[in-house]
Amino acid sequence: MKEVLEFLKENPTFYIATVEGDKPRVRPFGFVMEHEGKLYFCTNNQKNVYKQLKEKPYFEICTADKEGRWIRLRGKAVFNSTREIKEKALEIAPYLKTMYSADDNLFELFYVEDGEVTFCSMTGDNRTLKL
Repeated sequence: MKEVLEFLKENPTFYIATVEGDKPRVRPFGFVMEHEGKLYFCTNNQKNVYKQLKEKPYFEICTADKEGRWIRLRGKAVFNSTREIKEKALEIAPYLKTMYSADDNLFELFYVEDGEVTFCSMTGDNRTLKL
């Protein structure tokens, strides 16, 4: 978990893939945090990504570093947007306050359930771990 969180924070633009109907959709994300042993991400419930994850909760995230290493993280999105979680996210990433508050009806957080991460490199030094 710690290694995944560090990799995502060191490479803060990562891409999340979802499914809309029968077509893939990919977009950049940039927020990640750990809470009670789970990786959390956030979105706005007016966005298509939210609707896609509610309908088909399985997703994959991918990002790479400058040295040619990358990760693929896949799992099931479980939404948990309690006030406590929102406050923690806003504390960790104050820039989110320009879009959200702990009391609004837009801010949504989800964590990875049944997660699996694959660390990859151009040298073939790959390994897969369960979260």
